[in-house]
Amino acid sequence: MEKWIIRDVLEKAYKEDMPFGDITTDYSVPENVNSRAYMITKQEGVIAGIEVCIEAFKMLDPDTKVIPLVEDGDFVEAGTRILEIEGKSRALLKAERTALNLLQRLSGIATITRLYVEKIIGYNAKVTDTRKTTPGLRALEKYAVRKGGGTNHRLSLSDGVLIKDNHIKAVGGIKKAVEAVREHIPHTVKIEVEAETLKQVKEALESGADIIMLDNMPPDIMEQAVKMINHRAITEASGNVTLDNIQKIAATGVDIISIGALTHSVKAMDISMKFE
Repeated sequence: MEKWIIRDVLEKAYKEDMPFGDITTDYSVPENVNSRAYMITKQEGVIAGIEVCIEAFKMLDPDTKVIPLVEDGDFVEAGTRILEIEGKSRALLKAERTALNLLQRLSGIATITRLYVEKIIGYNAKVTDTRKTTPGLRALEKYAVRKGGGTNHRLSLSDGVLIKDNHIKAVGGIKKAVEAVREHIPHTVKIEVEAETLKQVKEALESGADIIMLDNMPPDIMEQAVKMINHRAITEASGNVTLDNIQKIAATGVDIISIGALTHSVKAMDISMKFE
């Protein structure tokens, strides 16, 4: 991640968390007091967000020493020290919650992503995320997906065409939508079409779609769709993917499995910060 993206997120977070300062810390802790602290995991999982944490502390006091003990993408056991911090007590206390909130959420995303990825080891399919991200945190959350071993779908509405069911209804058909889009986009941009039935898969193929999303299809129908497409387009499975059914989906031969749950309903990893 570019540092300016991290700093932009942190600036907004600090404006939200202490718009007029931290009245508890500023009035109780002398300005010249220094402290040492560490962050420790309370459960096992995959870490993501170490760089964000470092920037969170240094943004409030550039002289703060932050020593990472693990790297993003590392799997750690419960009780693992992952970061040591030393500096002005005020800066450490003010940064604590913002740093933890982001580290815990990103690590939760990386952890659940790793679980999905491990479920389909040996299959051709790749696990990818969606745009179902927290507003303002998309770049960080998609970074966490990568650190969990997943891949990223389009980053925004501006960098990829995805013609969904509502586009199709609004325009009056897949062919019309594809032709209209193709008149305007550069040759470097691929066109993806969402299909809910085999009939729509056929129409998407005939329209020259580069990627066909097989939306909420049962595995047996999805397998028929994959055979129908026969590598003439990239196939993506989407909708109601769980840890229990992802192997059946991967077994259909799809190239990509997109999972909104990686970012929209993830449980944060339990991590604490302790003063020594």
